[in-house]
Amino acid sequence: MFKRSPSLTEQVKSHLRQRIVDAEFDGGRMPPEMELARELKVSRNTIRDALSRLETEGVVFRRQGAGTFVNQAGMLVKNRLERIIPYEELIKESGYTPSVELLSVEEAPLPPKVAAALNRPLNEKSLVVKKRFLADNRPVIFTITHIPPDIIQQPYTQDDLLLPIYEFIPRFCQQEFAYYLSEIVPLLAPRWLREQFNLPAGEEALLTFEETGFNQNDQPIIRACSHFRHDLLRLRLIRRLL
Repeated sequence: MFKRSPSLTEQVKSHLRQRIVDAEFDGGRMPPEMELARELKVSRNTIRDALSRLETEGVVFRRQGAGTFVNQAGMLVKNRLERIIPYEELIKESGYTPSVELLSVEEAPLPPKVAAALNRPLNEKSLVVKKRFLADNRPVIFTITHIPPDIIQQPYTQDDLLLPIYEFIPRFCQQEFAYYLSEIVPLLAPRWLREQFNLPAGEEALLTFEETGFNQNDQPIIRACSHFRHDLLRLRLIRRLL
């Protein structure tokens, strides 16, 4: 039923999320972990990890001794910052028709900040991939991703670079993408970036994610910078007491 890439836990999480969206669980109560494990033919640990991720995302909550329940309020929150999903899906959730353009692919020396984030020598070459995502044909996200060429183990095409990086890594780099360490930065866009968004003068404010991607061994493997038009895409998160 499930493939090995992306991770089994992530596939089970997506499967359960879709069943929650489809209101398959009576009264919003999830079946016991062992029942789900038998049904999906995976281990109980995989189910537990998938439910933990859904809980972190605010999709479900647990009551000690009572079980796991769907968080209806959490399901109403779209464009969650803590979720790693394709930008096309993010755009679609905002009510637009998504598309993506691969603008350029080139090898270039690592900038100092990127080299430091990846623990790589200064001026070592990286594959620089620039993409632009559109909502109803309007540019809303511009991304620059640095990939060290030595981690790529399989031949790829330019079309493969249109994949989300967390799908590209396991397919072509023979390792699992685990998580991002992200910094959210407000930015007054310079002229070259305004041109990517077709922004008029006076509308320079963007929201930027500066992110380092790590593999399953907690090693930094890629560096990404994503610029958002926050007037068209509203990003939200759920904050909870620990």
